[in-house]
Amino acid sequence: MTLSQLANHQPALALLQRSLGRGRLGHAYLFTGADLDELCAAARALAMTVNCKSPPQRGDTGLPVDACGACLACRKVKDELHPDVFWLRPESKTRIIKAEQIRELIRELNLRPTEAEHKVAIIVAADRMHTNAANAFLKTLEEPPAGTVLMLLSTEPQHLLETILSRCLRLNLAGGGPRLAPELEKWLQSFAAQLASSGQSLLDRYRLLGELTQQLSEMRDAVAARLEAQSPLQRFPDAEPELKEQWEAELKAAIEAEYRRRRGELLQALEWWLRDVWLVTQGMDSALAALPQLEAATRQAAARLKPQQAQANLEVVEEMSARLRTNAQEALVLEVGLLKMNL
Repeated sequence: MTLSQLANHQPALALLQRSLGRGRLGHAYLFTGADLDELCAAARALAMTVNCKSPPQRGDTGLPVDACGACLACRKVKDELHPDVFWLRPESKTRIIKAEQIRELIRELNLRPTEAEHKVAIIVAADRMHTNAANAFLKTLEEPPAGTVLMLLSTEPQHLLETILSRCLRLNLAGGGPRLAPELEKWLQSFAAQLASSGQSLLDRYRLLGELTQQLSEMRDAVAARLEAQSPLQRFPDAEPELKEQWEAELKAAIEAEYRRRRGELLQALEWWLRDVWLVTQGMDSALAALPQLEAATRQAAARLKPQQAQANLEVVEEMSARLRTNAQEALVLEVGLLKMNL
């Protein structure tokens, strides 16, 4: 099936076509959804589109918006016989994509195309990449050879490394982007707007730090209040001292675990927004953003930054998340991170 045929019942692909019509072709896409066959069909349709010899429709810059589905190039892509379109799947008995497979793919991508305008790599079940394979692929994902389009397909994107997720333009064929809790979305909209319009002074940075630490403090208080209300300490105030001591220790551990989980969700949401900013600095249509509800702040922030600066901001938050998972001092990690940000 062609991209237009699939777009009739997939809004994400309709947005992709609109982006192609404006001459905006990303270098790395992540197709997610419940059906791997549907994801393969979408990837095949995009591979046909960018290499079709007789496209029925072109956008403003001449980039094809759809494929004819009948030319020799399209037929080769459909049959998985095109010499410049590479399909990579888990092959071992363990159903893992190994580092050797990724390195071989990278070697192929660095060669000149045989007959196509765009080399295309499609990694099926990308969530099955071994950690070594994912790390080996990261540099190519960040800086692919010119004219290369990378597509990762996953029904379980939560198993992909954050460094992989954050560097791809995500198209969710199941519909919808990241789902944020209402209170988190409200805070992120406010924080993103402040970050996008903030000055570059030290005072501005500490003002942002204050907003972030206040949100985390309120989050911890809310977690503690909810779990304390559910604790047996409230229901059995006359329990034996040893039992109460055990409950207190369990409550403390539960509060810390739940707070760390919710803190991780907050930083992940911030990563999603900074990823959108980075992709827009590279020409992505803001309509394809993972968080379209933050489009105004995304465009404002992207207008102030170079792609390298936007990517550095994303990496700062990734580093903050990683350090906090190792029990580093929260206040210090947040302060150092905000001071590193490009505003």
